[in-house]
Amino acid sequence: MTKVDIYTMCLVQNGDHVLLINRPSERGFPGYIGPGGKVDFPESPAEAAIREVFEETGLKVQKLIYKGLDEYVDPSKDYRYMVFNYIATSFQGELLQNPPEGELHWVPIEEAKHLPMQDWFKKRFPLFFNEGTFEVHVEWSEEKQAPVKELIQQL
Repeated sequence: MTKVDIYTMCLVQNGDHVLLINRPSERGFPGYIGPGGKVDFPESPAEAAIREVFEETGLKVQKLIYKGLDEYVDPSKDYRYMVFNYIATSFQGELLQNPPEGELHWVPIEEAKHLPMQDWFKKRFPLFFNEGTFEVHVEWSEEKQAPVKELIQQL
């Protein structure tokens, strides 16, 4: 039976700025990243995105816009990892003083792509700001320790 893990990511946009977390290496996935995390059963991906943004930033987002799906599959392990991606331009609240995942920064969108980010997030980041939705599908080879197929498409 295929094991499936479901995650979310939700970028918060304020005009020409986006809220990013600068994660320290001890938290995993070091560098700048958007808020997100695991979808807890039985919540929906959108509910999880709203909860994760609040837990990690202190902001309450509304009117999420679905931007697309990332999925990573490893056939040798019969495993699928799915990330539902959203963007929110409507929010209220104040940023946490001591955020749990790393420092919070409002970054100009055009400058963000020059910040240190994980490669997978750097590839996905511009897709959040394009019209429509996207799909990222990566097939991983455990034997080669590398992707054997990578499809990134704007839908």
